[in-house]
Amino acid sequence: MQKDVLDTVERLKEEMKDSLMEMIAIPAIGPDNDGDGETKRAEFIMEHIKDFGFDSVERYDAEDDRVPSGIRPNIVATKKGKTDRNVLIIAHIDIVPEGDLDLWDTDPYKPVFKDGKIYGRGSEDNGQEVIAALYAAKALTLSGITPKYNLKVILVSDEETGSKYGVKHIVDEGLVSQNDIVIVPDHSQERGKKIETAEKSGLWVKIVVHGKQGHGAAPGSAINSNRIMARYQAEVDALLHEGFTLENPLFAPPVSTFEPTKREKNVPNVNTIPGKEVQYFDCRVLPEVPLSEVKSVFEDTAEDISLDTGADIEVVYLVDKKSPPGTPEDAEVVLKLKSAIKSVTGIDAEVCGIGGGTVAAHFRQKGIPAAVWATNDCVPHQPNEYAVLDYIVTDCKVFVSLVTED
Repeated sequence: MQKDVLDTVERLKEEMKDSLMEMIAIPAIGPDNDGDGETKRAEFIMEHIKDFGFDSVERYDAEDDRVPSGIRPNIVATKKGKTDRNVLIIAHIDIVPEGDLDLWDTDPYKPVFKDGKIYGRGSEDNGQEVIAALYAAKALTLSGITPKYNLKVILVSDEETGSKYGVKHIVDEGLVSQNDIVIVPDHSQERGKKIETAEKSGLWVKIVVHGKQGHGAAPGSAINSNRIMARYQAEVDALLHEGFTLENPLFAPPVSTFEPTKREKNVPNVNTIPGKEVQYFDCRVLPEVPLSEVKSVFEDTAEDISLDTGADIEVVYLVDKKSPPGTPEDAEVVLKLKSAIKSVTGIDAEVCGIGGGTVAAHFRQKGIPAAVWATNDCVPHQPNEYAVLDYIVTDCKVFVSLVTED
């Protein structure tokens, strides 16, 4: 029986490619990234899956007056199984902006298929998994097979900018229970050989140095915020790397990371000493390390340098997220996912942790075990992002196996 439905998935390969390319052509960028939201893409999906054999397709929209439609759409498509257990496949329909167009070889919203890859913004993140999950239902329908478990494909908005209008809204609506088997296909290591079960804590820090602007020829009358920020960054960087050396082999890299990233523009001309500098840090901290200790480094350094220079240094935490307990390696969701991957690909998948964040954290916070897995080349957010068509087919087969295997 399972061979029949897996053969059907293979026959749907070209259709999956065409569907992903149609979807990529519809931008779905949230308002935090200056976009109009996900409504047009959600409407396309709703129309596209009318003949996929779902027993119900429902919308759970979150209100957001920052977008033209006034809502952030979330779709729950259900194909009933023989039991009352649910396998949830949770993918996101929002994308990040395209970035510098000069770095793209093609138009990010005019997808191109070349050498087995579909190029376009959001193709891998998370378009390929949206398509793979939806076509799992269509393959079951065309094969005339009723799965053992209810297949619930949940497509959410706002994953890229916090999930307030997406997964958090879905959870608040009571659509996920402790008895559900939750898969989040939004991360890959070694092309599907790893299952993510834990995440690092996240700390995004904004540092603002308030000095005193002045003429470049008269530095004595100014407090050079640029020089002070350079000193601050160097001291904090050294203290963090010297103070937090703990390793956890579950993660790659196995240590906490502390990266200075964005720097805001200061003065427009060369001969003015800037009076204000703004620098950001992205910290991914091992779960065993208290975030309070990391914060103390940022705050104590700010206080010391402020006293020494006369500048005022602000420390603002944009993201302050303690990682929830990880999903146990022997959790049902992990074992079932390992079995499905093995039956389709022959791979004995291993568990791992990641530094990035996924929506799985929201379920783990509620005590619901969740596993993160997909097959991809890890090119999200990059120019010339692509999805590999063969990977879409593989993942679709794994999803089918998940809901049909004992």
